[in-house]
Amino acid sequence: MSNQCVLMSSIHVDVIRLLSDPLRRHIVELLAQGPACTCHLVTDTGAKQPAVSHHLKVLKEAGLVASEPHGRYTYYRLLPDALETTAHGLTALVQSARRSANDRRECP
Repeated sequence: MSNQCVLMSSIHVDVIRLLSDPLRRHIVELLAQGPACTCHLVTDTGAKQPAVSHHLKVLKEAGLVASEPHGRYTYYRLLPDALETTAHGLTALVQSARRSANDRRECP
C-alpha cells in the first residue's frame, strides 16, 4: 500500500484532478497541438472567454501551461514535464498492479 502512495504523489493527483474538468482537458489537448492565444481557444472550444481565461490561469498556476506575450496577444503553450511525470507515475502504478494482480492477501 505504501508503494502505491509513493507512485501516486500529490503532484500526480493534482494533475489528474485538473484534467478531470472537460473544458480544461480540451484546452490541454488543443495546446498539445501548439501554442494558442485565448481568442483561438475560445473559438476552438466554443466556451466563453472568461471561462477559458480562468482555466488557463489554473493550468498556469499548476505549472502545466506557460504564457508568452507576442505583440498585443498572449500565447499559451503546454509544458509537458508535469504531464510526463504524471504519466510515468501512472505507468508505474499499472506495472505494480499487473505484478500483484494475483497476490491475494489472506484474511486473518
